[in-house]
Amino acid sequence: MEGWMDCSGLNDCSEFTMDPLQTLQEGLTTMELELILQIRTLADAGVGIKAIARQLDLAPNTVRRYLRGADPGPHPRPNARRLSPELVQLAQHLYRTVAGGNAVVVQQELMARGWVAPLRSLQRVLEPLRRDDQIKSLATLRFETEPGRQLQLDFGEKVVPIGGQPIKIAIFVATLGFSRRLFCRAFLSQRQDDWLEGLERAFQRFGGLTEEVLCDNASPLVSSHDRASGVVRWRAGFAAYCLDRGLVPRACKPYRARTKGKVERGVGYVKNNALAGREFTCLVAVHDHLDWWMDEVADVRLHGTIQERPIDRFLALERAALRPLPHPGLAVRTQRLSRKVSTDCFLDVNTVRYSVPHRFIREVVDVVVGLETVEVYRRGERIAQHRRCDQPHGVVRDPAHFAGLYRGLGGGEAAATVGVPSVPIALPATAGFARPLSEYALLVEGKEVPDDHTQFADGRSCGHEFETSSVDTYAGDPGRGPVGGGPEGVVLPGVG
Repeated sequence: MEGWMDCSGLNDCSEFTMDPLQTLQEGLTTMELELILQIRTLADAGVGIKAIARQLDLAPNTVRRYLRGADPGPHPRPNARRLSPELVQLAQHLYRTVAGGNAVVVQQELMARGWVAPLRSLQRVLEPLRRDDQIKSLATLRFETEPGRQLQLDFGEKVVPIGGQPIKIAIFVATLGFSRRLFCRAFLSQRQDDWLEGLERAFQRFGGLTEEVLCDNASPLVSSHDRASGVVRWRAGFAAYCLDRGLVPRACKPYRARTKGKVERGVGYVKNNALAGREFTCLVAVHDHLDWWMDEVADVRLHGTIQERPIDRFLALERAALRPLPHPGLAVRTQRLSRKVSTDCFLDVNTVRYSVPHRFIREVVDVVVGLETVEVYRRGERIAQHRRCDQPHGVVRDPAHFAGLYRGLGGGEAAATVGVPSVPIALPATAGFARPLSEYALLVEGKEVPDDHTQFADGRSCGHEFETSSVDTYAGDPGRGPVGGGPEGVVLPGVG
């Protein structure tokens, strides 16, 4: 069954003879007849096609067509076909229903029903429907909120040089819906703890809580979002955070991020303004720069939409509308992990190494990662506490955890640092941690050395120089652990 009508009989294009004007159709205007007569007269006089075209201000192909006997009247395409009204109606119905807006699927459905129609013909009749859908999807109604009602959240990513290495950081951005005042902070990931920490720091900066928070369908926050019913299932941690603070969480429709357009624009603003062309020594330097940028640039700029400075609009109308922060503060970032202490007295948490007292090596311990601290527990007893470090592959060392393992280093060795000052390690006295050279000489070469020559663990000697074939790497009992302060890296003071 074919779904088109044959229009080939509308105009019969018969062959033209070269006899001038014999095959011209009746009803042509005088101007058209004179033009054709001029073309053929010049051609009979031996004038070339291009010269005729220049003289008569025509295209060369037009001159060729008339010399070949073309009809100057309208020329419907031979065998032109158009879809029947019945088929057009069926195609539009399928486009809106089972085809889901896809013309190829419409063609397949028509073929299954016994209709045959060219794909291009279907696309032409469905083009108005496609354009209507496109306009509806692009048209946006701006939604303004009252002061203190909504905070919009989002994450962005940018590669930033940190310590001479390109590091991809995740930028958390929160924007108040009324005043457009924003908060931003850099993280190394986009886990739920990072979302909650960024949100809590944003509320602390603004000095209060909004009524609701609007986010996208990020997996750390949203478990599922049904497009048809609009039902959102939240992750337990995020739901508990909002419940504790009286916040109403809302999520954008799937694949429609423009619902939170205020923060979407804010993410681009931070990436292309605050971090554009910047290099940093460490992640702490990124935090300090963003804090300065928020105060000195973002808050005091003239916003293009509201034509006010965000800080002025916030202080005048929105600050008083925010709800007070909970007092005392509630827990925000509490990550509980299980780790095994390595033989160098360190354990790994998110690429950062934290020291543990040396007597707990090879023990399985519990680690609690908070907003500001990292605590280590063994059988319910806290055995270590540190400030949380954000620096990738950093090392946080408490010198007290290595008491009894060091030998004298003659003034100490500064540990390597990346972006932060090193902390001098208080070394224990050498008494009790060195052996007389006479023991080594008797063991290695079978000769005695005066007792006033002392060989230390780093190879230095008091008195004359003396080489040994081996150096004891443990202080006293070999089971007490290795000599040294662990791997080099970022050194931060431990929290007692």
